[in-house]
Amino acid sequence: MVKKIAVIGAGNRGKDVYSNLIKKNNNLEITAVAESQKSRREELAQEHNISPKNQFKDWEDLLFKDKLADAVIIATGDKKHFAPLTNALKKGYKVLCEKPITDDFKELTILNNEYNIYNDKVMVSHVLRYTPFFKKIKELISDNAIGDIRFINLIENIGFFHYAHSYVRGNWRNQNVGAPIILAKSCHDLDILYWLLESKVKRVYSESSDRYFNKMNDPVNSGERCLKCEIEKNCPYSAKKVYLRSEKGWPVSVITDDLSYEGRIEALRKSNYGKCVYKSDNDQLDVQSLLLKYENGISTHFALTAFSEEMTRKINIFGTHGEISGNLDQGIIEVKPFLSDNKTIEIDYKGGHAGGDEKLIEAFEQFLYENQRKNESTLISALESHFVALAAEKSRINKTSVKLDKFRG
Repeated sequence: MVKKIAVIGAGNRGKDVYSNLIKKNNNLEITAVAESQKSRREELAQEHNISPKNQFKDWEDLLFKDKLADAVIIATGDKKHFAPLTNALKKGYKVLCEKPITDDFKELTILNNEYNIYNDKVMVSHVLRYTPFFKKIKELISDNAIGDIRFINLIENIGFFHYAHSYVRGNWRNQNVGAPIILAKSCHDLDILYWLLESKVKRVYSESSDRYFNKMNDPVNSGERCLKCEIEKNCPYSAKKVYLRSEKGWPVSVITDDLSYEGRIEALRKSNYGKCVYKSDNDQLDVQSLLLKYENGISTHFALTAFSEEMTRKINIFGTHGEISGNLDQGIIEVKPFLSDNKTIEIDYKGGHAGGDEKLIEAFEQFLYENQRKNESTLISALESHFVALAAEKSRINKTSVKLDKFRG
């Protein structure tokens, strides 16, 4: 029997990623949608032949109805996951929830203490666990390819245009509309370290650089918007360079529902996506680093940076009998044992998040049919990265290390 899915939030992740992947899956069917923007709601409904009675303006209306699907996908904004998640669980749905689950410490505590009984009813979209790249690294560690792990260095290269799009102009540009970047963007990375090491963090210390995208660094003769700017041609962050190109996929597809040239020009004229990066209302960090000590005694370093040409993750794992290095976007893993020859592993993948999106939906299918999920992205497991991210923020602000057992409690 085909499993029925209700989608809450028909934006990039809900409509363009998850719904498109489900459309290719013969065992899953989207039968309901809740989305405040009429055009997006109607587009998803048309693509999936959703009955008018199952099209809703908001999640409250959808979840007020008797249970009308087997599962719910929650793909709303960062600050709008907790309420539909908890209500969907009470209603008896299984849930695939976009990360972060919440950026509110009280809500994290409520989920950890009061909703742990629903642990096996939730998958959280920590897609890095599902990528062939990190699954292979997990396998190498499990096979003791480099002995006991002593240290890991992981860096997230966000990509200069990606950062400008999402964290200067876009839906995560400030903490009034999105979670802190260490949670909004990098809970993926904190989760993957937890998953690889199979140990919780004992202590975290975090530092950040001064923010670059502000009026103090505003170049002479720059305009309020990129459409009227004397120095636009020499600016790598120009909205014209990002959004007026011939390709219309992400991130171009996010700025407007009208992807004609005229429609995109209009978006740059009126929306945040056309603003100068030095004159936006962003407050997100663009460089942050964390020193992490785990309960199993292993130390790691994680850093994020906006200032990279590549949009990737790079990892170095140092063990007692060798080391592993890898580049996620390139799909290359190098294994360097101390007593034998080096070898290079090339990872073949397709789709978003280095193949993780597609594998996540495959795991979601298995979860719905067999009540199992590959790589165990359960509710309680996913909360660990969230607690660590918020503890890192506390550390950064107070300029002191934070003990996680005390912080969680």
